[in-house]
Amino acid sequence: MQTWGSSPRPAGSLMLVREDMAVEGSVSGGCIEGAVIEAALSALETGTGQRLDFGVADETAWEVGLSCGGKIAVLVTPVAGGGLPAASLKSMAADIAARRPVAISFDPTTGALLETGDAGSDTGSAQNRDVSGRQSGLSDDGSCFDFIEMPPRRMIVVGGVHITQFLAPMAQAAGYDVIVIDPREVFVTDARFPGITCFGGWPDEVMPDLGLDERTAIVTLTHDPKIDDPGLQSALKRPVFYIGCLGSRRTHAARCDRLQEAGFNEADLQRLHGPAGLDIGAKTPAEIAVSILAEMITVERRGGS
Repeated sequence: MQTWGSSPRPAGSLMLVREDMAVEGSVSGGCIEGAVIEAALSALETGTGQRLDFGVADETAWEVGLSCGGKIAVLVTPVAGGGLPAASLKSMAADIAARRPVAISFDPTTGALLETGDAGSDTGSAQNRDVSGRQSGLSDDGSCFDFIEMPPRRMIVVGGVHITQFLAPMAQAAGYDVIVIDPREVFVTDARFPGITCFGGWPDEVMPDLGLDERTAIVTLTHDPKIDDPGLQSALKRPVFYIGCLGSRRTHAARCDRLQEAGFNEADLQRLHGPAGLDIGAKTPAEIAVSILAEMITVERRGGS
């Protein structure tokens, strides 16, 4: 729910614990997970939640590993019982799958559900305060914990090329939903991109149906203007947070000239990151993929293009 000082995980971090002790996610760097799991198993038995506070000044500090000087407040609440109804959890999952932000408010002491709803609506305590910062946390008066969950970040790559074969799984591991688009269907097979959503079509035909939003990044990698440029034009018309284009500075200058001829202005062109990726001296496809992903994360964390 809340952190003070040095803490490796932000407010709103999640961990799921089942009765068979299967665990997904984390609420710290590993220092308090054991104690939280014990509390979660107890909540499953009793049907009631509780607040856990950990800090270096506590007598249990070394037991839970908080030797870094930070403090963490964790809310433990069961699904069903006196906590989060299973129906609300399913509704939340459906909203996230549809790329809709959601907000749920809990009693910060018992974990009881207070309010739930679409974070874009004007009802419910979580919506009555500013959620534009997209951060979970305690309300100003401490009376409720507002959990804000935004849609996953998403990366759409134009071009099922060698670099993409490294970039796609790297981005997935970093929490991105990944889509690869290429009209050359031989480049977007399941064998080349196992577990990745692929479209064998032209970018300007596929992208309008994908709902390009401020949680989306676009990367063009084919080196072929007749494939890349339609994707860039679609991206520049939408509020995506990152647009990266592979190619040299000379290639990028020619690309910008073509886009200007197509009607885009200087402000539009300033949104393009070309050559794509941080300058880390990357040479191999895998290294280029690392540089692109690093730049995407940097841009997103600093507030967009």
